[in-house]
Amino acid sequence: MSAPGPINFCARCGAPVDPRPEGGQIVYVCARPTCGYATYRNAKPCAGVLLEDRGRLLLVRRAVAPFRGDWDIPGGFLFEWEHPADGALRETLEETGLEIELTALLGVFIDSYGAAGYNTLNVYYRARVTGGTLRPSDDAERAEWFAPHELPDNMAFPDHERHVLDLWREAFARNPSPQPEPYLAAFVSHVVVHQE
Repeated sequence: MSAPGPINFCARCGAPVDPRPEGGQIVYVCARPTCGYATYRNAKPCAGVLLEDRGRLLLVRRAVAPFRGDWDIPGGFLFEWEHPADGALRETLEETGLEIELTALLGVFIDSYGAAGYNTLNVYYRARVTGGTLRPSDDAERAEWFAPHELPDNMAFPDHERHVLDLWREAFARNPSPQPEPYLAAFVSHVVVHQE
């Protein structure tokens, strides 16, 4: 993985920045005293879905880099002010053509996005199909159902997706048909967008 280049100029006013260590990371602070704007390298938020049907898990084969041709959990980057639950629904529909209902929060993982040099914060949900027709699209060239013991080895983003799949196998073994957790429905499409 290549590291991202340095931040040289203030995102607010364009003046040079002064890199300063803070809490184990570098913060880029505007050198102009009247501005002082600080830029942080934050992880980019993502949402993914462990979509279950009749004891099987749906994976998609990536049509784009990074990890083109490898299997992946349906999901992707969130839009500005998009709640992860809404992003999970949107990304699954875009990549698979399926409408879903979230049933449980599986976990949150941090990873790097291939050679791009930035980190991602990945929120994963368990879900079930409620409608639509399976047709891979968008970032996916193929979609296939797998039994828990038949998951492929060539997974995209191997630094965290193998852990996600292990956690899913454990959760699936404990509860193969979870009922939707009421708090998840409260998040979907009920987010007020903050406008400045």
